Amino acid sequence: MNFELAEEHRMLKDLVARFVKDELMPLEAGVLAREADGKGLGLAPEEHRRLDEVSKTLGLWGLDAPEDVGGIDLPNVAMIGVNEELGRTITPYTLPPDSPNLRMLAATVNDRQRDAYLAPYVRGETISAIGISEPQAGGDPAGMLTRAVRDGDDWVINGRKIWISRAADADFTILMAVTDREKGARGGMSAFLVDKGTPGFNVLRRIPMIAGAVTYEVALEDCRVPGWKLLGVEGQGFAPMQLRLGTRRLEMAAWSIGMAQRALDMICEYAPQRKTFGLPLSERKAIQWWVADAATRIHAARLMTYDCAWKIDEGRDSRLEISMIKAYATEMAWEVVDRAMQTFGAMGMTKEMPLQLMAAKLRTMRIYDGPTEVHKWVVARNLLGSKR
Repeated sequence: MNFELAEEHRMLKDLVARFVKDELMPLEAGVLAREADGKGLGLAPEEHRRLDEVSKTLGLWGLDAPEDVGGIDLPNVAMIGVNEELGRTITPYTLPPDSPNLRMLAATVNDRQRDAYLAPYVRGETISAIGISEPQAGGDPAGMLTRAVRDGDDWVINGRKIWISRAADADFTILMAVTDREKGARGGMSAFLVDKGTPGFNVLRRIPMIAGAVTYEVALEDCRVPGWKLLGVEGQGFAPMQLRLGTRRLEMAAWSIGMAQRALDMICEYAPQRKTFGLPLSERKAIQWWVADAATRIHAARLMTYDCAWKIDEGRDSRLEISMIKAYATEMAWEVVDRAMQTFGAMGMTKEMPLQLMAAKLRTMRIYDGPTEVHKWVVARNLLGSKR
């Protein structure tokens, strides 16, 4: 068994690491200051433009996008290295385009949708969002109530969505809705492309989240969508949605590894310098055990995540592994970052250090795209042979 990345994928990982170090980390002080002042987590427009210019020049756009729309079509194993490096910084920047929606689009678009939606998305010309969760159906998409009904050549959608990132800014939203109540998730769920400004697509409220993040609640009120904007096959939206969710969960595991590794590096740099009661912290058994445990668990999470990515690239059913790594990696990183904050003492509690934003991000990651408890339940249910 070969656990080494292919040379070209290792070189890409190194390139992203330099981009993070040279371009993203220098912006962290400004990010921390804005968040501390209650101004959110975003970048200044000129900062974002510069990052776009640099990353595009470096060839970091469309890494996992299909080649026929200008992408590089990299496998999942290559993207693990990319996202681990991106996870090391708190600067909120995504290499265009965002992989989860990209992969869902790539798996479902027809020729007309490819030209109208996928290609501009890959070129970084548009922003997308996705509407899955509902006020009464968060961790269980099968409980979705939003309904799409045929009306001539169009579809009319009614319902409510919540926890949508970028809903107010997105050029289009991939919207999940029930098209056959009898079949539900097993043949009765479909996806639609809803453009910004479509009548009946109403952003109800902006929801501030911890760590300066923001989501939105949306109401669909007789929202009319042209028939050609049905994404994929009618009633077969559940599997592409799971592809999208699986891609995000894989990303989250890689981000968690990156955050945990940075937190461990910070402990290892600080502990020998800080003395308490006459001895460096590095001589304290508690710190030593935290370091050893963190290194071991990061190593385990990294191997698990690469294994899962490789299986997906091989076309294997990896749903259990996806749930395993999503739960394990986020919980692992949460504990490592928490112990880094403990190691730094009062300084670890300040908003002058990145640790508090890493902790806040991990706290949300333990919930979104499926809470830890739901993923553990999925694994146990399958191993025990339970259907419900």
